[in-house]
Amino acid sequence: MTAATHSTLFPQVPETADAVLDGLDPEQRAVATALHGPVCVLAGAGTGKTRALTHRIAFGVRAGILQPASVLAVTFTNRAAGEMRGRLRQLGAGGVQARTFHSAALRQLQFFWPRAVGGELPRLVDRKIQLVSDAAAACRVRLDRGELRDVTAEIEWSKVTQTVPSDYVAAAHKTGRETVRHPAEIAQIYAGYEALKRDRSVIDFEDVLLLTVGILQDRHDIADQIRAQYQHFVVDEYQDVSPLQQRLLDLWLGDRDSLCVVGDASQTIYSFTGATPDHLLNFRTRHPGATVVKLVRDYRSSPQVVHLANGVLARARGRAAEHRLELISQRDRGPEPVFAEYADEPAEAEGAARRIQELIASGVSAGEIAILFRTNSQSGTYEQALADAGVPYLLRGAERFFEREEVRRASRALRAAARFGGNDAELDAAGDLPSQVRAVLSGEGWTTEPPAGSGAVRDRWESLAALLRLAEDCARAQPAATLADFVTELDERAKAQHAPTVEGVTLASLHAAKGLEWDVVFLVGLAEGMMPITYAKTDEQIEEERRLLYVGVTRARSHLGLSWALSRSPGGRPNRRPSRFLDGLRPGSTGSAGRSAGGGGGGVEHGVRAAAGEPLSAGRRRGARKVARCRVCGRTLDAAEMKLMRCEDCPSDMDEGLYERLVEWRARTAAALGQPAFCVFTDKTLIAIAESAPEDEGELSRVPGVGVRKFRAHGSDVLALCAGQVLGGEGEDADGGD
Repeated sequence: MTAATHSTLFPQVPETADAVLDGLDPEQRAVATALHGPVCVLAGAGTGKTRALTHRIAFGVRAGILQPASVLAVTFTNRAAGEMRGRLRQLGAGGVQARTFHSAALRQLQFFWPRAVGGELPRLVDRKIQLVSDAAAACRVRLDRGELRDVTAEIEWSKVTQTVPSDYVAAAHKTGRETVRHPAEIAQIYAGYEALKRDRSVIDFEDVLLLTVGILQDRHDIADQIRAQYQHFVVDEYQDVSPLQQRLLDLWLGDRDSLCVVGDASQTIYSFTGATPDHLLNFRTRHPGATVVKLVRDYRSSPQVVHLANGVLARARGRAAEHRLELISQRDRGPEPVFAEYADEPAEAEGAARRIQELIASGVSAGEIAILFRTNSQSGTYEQALADAGVPYLLRGAERFFEREEVRRASRALRAAARFGGNDAELDAAGDLPSQVRAVLSGEGWTTEPPAGSGAVRDRWESLAALLRLAEDCARAQPAATLADFVTELDERAKAQHAPTVEGVTLASLHAAKGLEWDVVFLVGLAEGMMPITYAKTDEQIEEERRLLYVGVTRARSHLGLSWALSRSPGGRPNRRPSRFLDGLRPGSTGSAGRSAGGGGGGVEHGVRAAAGEPLSAGRRRGARKVARCRVCGRTLDAAEMKLMRCEDCPSDMDEGLYERLVEWRARTAAALGQPAFCVFTDKTLIAIAESAPEDEGELSRVPGVGVRKFRAHGSDVLALCAGQVLGGEGEDADGGD
């Protein structure tokens, strides 16, 4: 599920530009209103980056600062681009282009190819693996299926890093790539592959970017035409940009700086495909005048999940770790993460299935549960365990929702009913929109009770049930909605690939789970050799594995289970040990889970336009906020704990006598002002004062809850009490007897 699933599905379009900003936190609002010059948003997991981005674009459009057709928003998956288009439409900013790098480049290539090259654009091959196989055979190199897949991946990496066949051997050696065949053989196959494509007049996925870059570099008239069309660029998931994609972005921009990028170096998990966080980390160097906004308020996960996520990165090393963001949960406290050890992998899968049965029985939706693993080969054990337990499940990565045959048929039936429904007695008898949709879907195989078991029949039923739930949501949001309105909404969602949720436990690899979230997440197979994966040898590879686990942890909203098995199969030697990344985090393990200095808290840094070659000193960076940490144990505090500046369960060193004097003084002061006591100071603020016992104005002003107004009104009294002085009215009953 995505975050959008938990918001209102059919919200009212904001009436004004200012209304677009309603509900944004200060940092999100800073993103939304920073419409000029380069902007870099460092956004932690669950901090509402898509919300900030879409509201930024919508605010600019609604305020008349940005023209919809002049904005190009680029992301990395069709799903993310579809979600962005859907949100923009709901905010009244339709017409903005939200696409992947490849789809944006393909549109431009198709349009300009006849003019730049002549003739028709060569056919785009969906899968290059057969071409690679033919190229290997021509080179008299025999590859098994695994080797064929890995060599294909090497060719893809070479192309996105702009490495030609003649340079591949040197590039592979320089970057330390471990290859299934000798680099010279791969270079030979790569050269043969490129020759085969030319002979057959086809291009591949990476060629779309390469050819677009070539045309923009060689044809200044075409580049100028594209730059006249697109004048403002937004790039999501900027930590995943490859050198080739960055080159294309530079050509789109030209000499302009109307660019907003969003990313998180701690979520860089695709370096094997050529992605690098360097462009994100170097953004301030390339654009000294950039505004940098940090989003660290986590609205997705409970404080317990956030605490564990921060702990996973606490001992990370490398450049990405130096810029990590400490998340601060904005949610209420939830259950502690559960760590579980099993004798073998089938037992681990059965344990997860049993726990899922319990959760579903307690009212948790199956669609709000996910099992995430390191490799796709692990899914079979969990599929079997869930099937045995009678729990419906979905494999992440199946065909798109609106492309499923049953969904296409149902959409056609709904469209026909909306047009000719007056001739259908059953449809006429149905009063509201959900009843009408039920009547139509019944003819397509939907029943009130799901079919038993799993498989294709259950999958089809789940698809139809998802359409019905969408109709129910539509009716709740717009009671007057008609069947024709619902069909229009389906068409819009199909264009945007904004699919409804299909019920069933999600099974997915950690890589495939990026960008998704669930109420309950089981991270399984967390044993050495699988996490980190056995072929991760270098420090950089190990750190990427750590980030992959971090991504998995931050998919959970509330319940989080982490498990590992001591052996692969029943009766096997129990020679495995839990992942090193859990040391200091799981009960009974050694190692420090403390915090090291990271990227700091949320806030805004306004760019300073330095003279050419002039570095930005630390003293010229303004506005950065500090992460609030417990003064006892050093843990990052959640919002409810900040006034005390310590965890609620950490020991207090409060001066009890001072606290009692403060409470008595507050009661007298509140009575004199005719206000409730909490309007003077809250209990937590008094506790914080009694714990810190400030000695001067500076120390008192830094106590959370002591704002400027309250400091001016009561600061002198509080400091006097802290110094042990007796104020007027204090102790009068005792003195009255003398």
